[in-house]
Amino acid sequence: MSERVMPGRTDGLITLGAADALWVDLTADSAVPTASGAFTSSPAHARLGYVLLGGHVVATVRASGGQWSVPEGEVRRAAAELNAVGMDRQDLVRIGPFRGAPRQERDEETPLRWRRRITGELQELGGHERAARRDLGRPYHLAGIDWRQMLVEQIRDGTQRTWWLPRAVVRLLDAAEHTEAQWVRAARARRASAAATEPPSHPRRARDADGRQTTSPEGPTASPRPYNAELEGQLYSVLSRKPGTSRRVAGWACAVCRGAPAAVLDHCHEHGYVRAPVCQSCNTLERPDHLYSNDIRVANRYTRLFHTDTDDWLRHWHRCPGCRARTTLPLPHLAAWTAHIACRSLRPTHRAPRGRKPCGVLRVSWTGSQNAPRSCLLTVAVDCCPSGEHRVLARVPYREAAERFRIWLAETAPAVAAAAGPDRLDGLPAQSRPVIADTSGEGLALF
Repeated sequence: MSERVMPGRTDGLITLGAADALWVDLTADSAVPTASGAFTSSPAHARLGYVLLGGHVVATVRASGGQWSVPEGEVRRAAAELNAVGMDRQDLVRIGPFRGAPRQERDEETPLRWRRRITGELQELGGHERAARRDLGRPYHLAGIDWRQMLVEQIRDGTQRTWWLPRAVVRLLDAAEHTEAQWVRAARARRASAAATEPPSHPRRARDADGRQTTSPEGPTASPRPYNAELEGQLYSVLSRKPGTSRRVAGWACAVCRGAPAAVLDHCHEHGYVRAPVCQSCNTLERPDHLYSNDIRVANRYTRLFHTDTDDWLRHWHRCPGCRARTTLPLPHLAAWTAHIACRSLRPTHRAPRGRKPCGVLRVSWTGSQNAPRSCLLTVAVDCCPSGEHRVLARVPYREAAERFRIWLAETAPAVAAAAGPDRLDGLPAQSRPVIADTSGEGLALF
């Protein structure tokens, strides 16, 4: 077999250097920037038996002369998959730093660990600008993707730095980490099976038709299975304590986007019920930029929650029996909906180069809680007005906000509304459960 890139021939082996050049050439027009050292620079390690390219695993093969090679066809297939990914650079997901972030399971054996790598590197180097000026020998790519070109650093209150990546890239890296975990588990199972069936004194090494020794398994296990309400009606406080829950969650596809592998078990913090397993990207999407005890900022991504992907998100939120039976949303979600939808016509605008731009930043706060509806009041305001104004748009009682939501739900998502109502669940407690504080990360309470 030729180890050079031959036009029109994609079934041979090529050296790692040639694969690097081919990868960059094939992904030159991709929306996601790629790195030139996808095969030869850390964290790629040919001796592990595979290299990650986007969400694809490419097996490495060691020839008789000790030189490592990869199948050209697999490189081209990975490039085609990456080129099909669309990316909106304005649709960002915060990737760190977080306080008290949950630790990854050690038995996953995923060398990628992209969140830990990025956060650790940026903390070590002191931020995005210094990371961009690092020495050339330092690792900078993840699964062949140059994350430095897409990283956004934001500073809040003049001191607190946060790091963000486009949502499409976050989903891609989550998929790569999931694929890698499957690959490693498959390799481990194959080694265990071979050790149990082969005599220890005569180890047998698999070789292909040309005599090259292969050191990697055939490929990853099956794709994540769709979620079909297997956990419906269960309490998160009970399910989260059961051994093996996180491994079981990782076997499902995200119940919202249905594309990326699930990573966390989303649940209603108001009623305590499990909603569904979701990916990290979708789990972040439903959170506001800032969340305090009774005050949230309504981010621009709520446009997707209440406009672009409305049916998917309403159906997901109403997987909670408490929300579904009362035809409402948890208080922070309902507050965001009230500010973003019910008070949209009240938000002032300012002149902009292309027409008019909505004023400032929406913020909604509340007094009381959903457990005392008569005393709960939502206040919708505009902060950071360009003209220096800070105005209150509306004060909406909780019961009025809930009734407006019911009417809007029936018009916007009739199928979701038809499945809701107090007669849909027997034995539901008459009173809502108290709000459950979530201490697993920064800014996650109440959701």
